[in-house]
Amino acid sequence: MPMTVTSVPATEMPKRRPLLLRILKSITLLRESYVGMFGAVLVLFWLVMAVGADLFPLRDPLAQSAPDLLKPALSLAPDGTTYWLGTDDKGRDILSRLIFGSRLVLFWSVLATVVAYAVGMLLGVMAGYRGGWWDEVISFIGNVFLSFPPMVLFLVILTNFGPTSSMGQYIGSLGVGSTVVSGVIIIVAITFGTAPQVARIVRGLVLDLKTRDYIAAAEVRGESPLYIMLVELLPNARGPLIVDACLRLGYVIIAIAVLGFLSLGLPPPEPDWGKMIAEVRGFGAMASNAMIWPAMAISSLVLGLNLLADALREISLRD
Repeated sequence: MPMTVTSVPATEMPKRRPLLLRILKSITLLRESYVGMFGAVLVLFWLVMAVGADLFPLRDPLAQSAPDLLKPALSLAPDGTTYWLGTDDKGRDILSRLIFGSRLVLFWSVLATVVAYAVGMLLGVMAGYRGGWWDEVISFIGNVFLSFPPMVLFLVILTNFGPTSSMGQYIGSLGVGSTVVSGVIIIVAITFGTAPQVARIVRGLVLDLKTRDYIAAAEVRGESPLYIMLVELLPNARGPLIVDACLRLGYVIIAIAVLGFLSLGLPPPEPDWGKMIAEVRGFGAMASNAMIWPAMAISSLVLGLNLLADALREISLRD
């Protein structure tokens, strides 16, 4: 007898509105949230700073000036220009280092978050949809990594595989820059610490979504498991994942800043925000001006992401 396929109720069908329409609707709803708009403005501000750093009339962020050590904000330089935010312990312009540093912070943190999410979503959707020994193995490996405090895991990986390790020195001998080596190791460390958390979230969402009728319809049509996981399941789990991605990006920015503060992040003289604080901490109150600005930069960017995540959560509940 020929196989018959029952029609899927409209209430069970996944929403497949065009991406542009979803984006426009999200922007419209975001305008209704003052908190979300404030967060979006903070994030947009640092995005503009990072993208347009080369277009602004800024000093060289690596240029040192011996007569201008630890100058306060709005102090004058010997050439008659103004140090708007002062200088650090080597006479480098703090404003310039903050703006150029935003490019490094956003680039490496976004890239690390994207890689961690790609790995975590793939593992989570496989564990949730395939079940059985797939679920047991992936969940066990994830639980092993989750048993370590994230920062301890980062320190172990960066200490053993960073630029100063034997492997890092070998990679550097191949002509790879120390900044690239440090950045890649940071991405690997954050992926090991973050991907299991993402996988757990995706697994829980998939366990609910795979019981929907449109998944059964796709299976009856003969779609491959890979198609069902990537086309049917993950897009319909996007709401909670987008919100979590904003929050997790903030955590990654803080983690990179902490690693820079511990001299395990990007190598000097790169204007890493965490390293900027660490370089002047030994000067005490004399360097309070040089410490407060990078701390405020980190706080403002993370605050913007958190507020934006709250607004996106509200939008996802309405959608």
